[in-house]
Amino acid sequence: MKALRLGTRGSQLARWQARAAAALVERAGGPPCEVVVIKTSGDRLAEAPLSEVGGKRLFVKEIEDALIRRDVDFAVHSCKDMPAVLPDGLVIGAVLPREDPRDVLVLPASSVRPATVEEWFAAQCPGARIGTSSVRRVAQLTRMLPGASFLPIRGNLDTRLKKLDAAGFDALALAAAGMRRLGFTERISFTLPVDACVPAPGQGAIAIEMRVDDRRTREALAAIDHPETASAVTAERALVATLGGGCQTPVGAVAVADGGDLDLHAVVVSLDGLRVVRGRDRAPRGEAAALGARLGRQLIADGAGAILEDVRRAQQEFH
Repeated sequence: MKALRLGTRGSQLARWQARAAAALVERAGGPPCEVVVIKTSGDRLAEAPLSEVGGKRLFVKEIEDALIRRDVDFAVHSCKDMPAVLPDGLVIGAVLPREDPRDVLVLPASSVRPATVEEWFAAQCPGARIGTSSVRRVAQLTRMLPGASFLPIRGNLDTRLKKLDAAGFDALALAAAGMRRLGFTERISFTLPVDACVPAPGQGAIAIEMRVDDRRTREALAAIDHPETASAVTAERALVATLGGGCQTPVGAVAVADGGDLDLHAVVVSLDGLRVVRGRDRAPRGEAAALGARLGRQLIADGAGAILEDVRRAQQEFH
């Protein structure tokens, strides 16, 4: 059976995701998969803060280009890295079961961990150094840690943890999913409740992208699609598309299955954390796209559009 070529980034987490997808395809009786590592713009600009270089396709453009050229048959992405609107001719062919979508705080290995995250927040004097490359996390955590310094940090997860333990930071703000998938669960100090820090749309989900006209790949991917996660991701991506937000905008959204329904939480926060617009709505899973679009329109009506316009203007002025 001719192998399917699987395009992926070369990071630790990306390779883990690629191997997981390949194993699921083969276990379901599909063709063998050949992993093709592709370097993206985000990888080449590894030292630059994401807020300075972050475009909607920073971690996917070169992989999508290879897919369009037919150099690879499908691509495996962290769903949160994908633009809300895909290039013509490409679709999401499957979404894998979701890991914990929430954000976490990781303290240095040598530090004494308080009993609760609230105690840790209370103990931080102005000037706490928090490592994160996400404007969404900065905007939300600024509300809980006024006076904190948020410093960009990138690289493979073990590299970031070494920087943390070398006293470069008081804590890192990261995604729970990457920590768990790469075997660092025991390093998680606190998991942040959704109400405190709404996750990035698509966080914790692995999306598989393919050409819309590739029937062989579609059949192979259909066997590994996880409908519950797929519907949640559909709602979150529809909300982002309605807001016009990209990867580096302070938008949080997470849909949670509740019986046959989806419960969608969303937030838009100004970069300084002073203005916040929250929304919540629910609908049957089969109406996921309509749910996301409806809540996105409600957020705009409640003032989110003005916040996002200010963010875009500030980013344009910076560049």
